[in-house]
Amino acid sequence: MQNKAPLSGDVAIVTGGSRGIGLAIARSLGRLGARLALCATTAESAGRAASTLETDRISALGLAADVSDPAAVRRFVSAVQQKLGDVSILVNNAGLGVFHPAHQIEEADWDRVLGTNLKGAWLMSREVAPQMIRQKRGHIIHIASLAGKNTFAGGGAYCASKWGLRGLAGCMAEELRGYGIRVSVVCPGSVHTEFSPHAGKNAERMLQPDDVAHVVEMLVLQAPQSFVSEVDLRPTQKP
Repeated sequence: MQNKAPLSGDVAIVTGGSRGIGLAIARSLGRLGARLALCATTAESAGRAASTLETDRISALGLAADVSDPAAVRRFVSAVQQKLGDVSILVNNAGLGVFHPAHQIEEADWDRVLGTNLKGAWLMSREVAPQMIRQKRGHIIHIASLAGKNTFAGGGAYCASKWGLRGLAGCMAEELRGYGIRVSVVCPGSVHTEFSPHAGKNAERMLQPDDVAHVVEMLVLQAPQSFVSEVDLRPTQKP
């Protein structure tokens, strides 16, 4: 008799789930049995991602939402809850980067980066936390970056968002652990995706989306008495 899939009782949201790291994470969680909801910027991209997963016999709900918009996040989470049930896994992966010197970046670009990378993670977490508290279990995983620990010229907005995300994760971990909710942050180095090609680096030596997905899989399969608060992920060879 086969064992039940380890996440068969879970509903998982993956933001930025239409490609790259997010799609790899969604595929990994789906293979483990989770009922999936993919959040993307457009309905078309969300639908394409859901169709892609069908080739692996993984069913996913693909919906569009601007994670920086509180009303859009509220509608998205409500739709997921109505169609799939209470959320028990949230992966805050949605992110973007605009790279200019801090004294030259436009205010609109600053707001866009911080709104997606940091505020979006907070809004999503705020919406799903009550569902997890009712269940007395859950995982919230923030995909940050080693740029949340290391500074570089032109990275003011991006680094600020990722440093802030690590701070948010740490505070949420302390606030929610008593409810059986585990909050973790994953900090990858350069990952080879179409969204972030990293010109001049050797793609074969870079981290791949599946490497990040493997870490997320490890986090959600932790024994219930423990959790990993933060993971730094680096390639074996510098690209």
